Amino acid sequence: MIATSLPGRFIKALASGTALAGGAVLIAIVLMTCASVTGRALSQFGLGPIEGDFELVEIGIGFAVFCSLPWCHLQRGHATVELLTGRFSARTNKWIDVICDLLFLLMAALIAWRLWLGMLDKKSYFETTFILQLQVWQAYAACMFGAVVLTIVSVYQLGCSLKRAVE
Repeated sequence: MIATSLPGRFIKALASGTALAGGAVLIAIVLMTCASVTGRALSQFGLGPIEGDFELVEIGIGFAVFCSLPWCHLQRGHATVELLTGRFSARTNKWIDVICDLLFLLMAALIAWRLWLGMLDKKSYFETTFILQLQVWQAYAACMFGAVVLTIVSVYQLGCSLKRAVE
């Protein structure tokens, strides 16, 4: 269904684009960390670590993690435990998938909502990071982007599960 329907192609492009953005940030964090460690090791030659490197790592990792979740959910890449489901009928397992996808959607929406409220809170208090003085609400907004895409993908997955269950 993902490859043929227009909504499926859109969701796949959205999730993969989000994952690629997160991956690009992750690569940048690795390169920055290598440069910072190298600078620290060569401090006797006048070099030094990148100022605020740990703050950038914190923000970047949060963004990368949230950006990977939509693709993981679209590909059904989350860990599952199937202790009893092997004994159930295919129809029962399809309805279990519907319930799981509904719960996942609720969780994704809850995370996006709480990130939104956290972002508004950080923005209202003008909270900044210690060294670089970056506004913390912007990090929340970056992570919220991935959470919103996860919510959109979760709606799509729930629809797909429902369609399979009623067929």
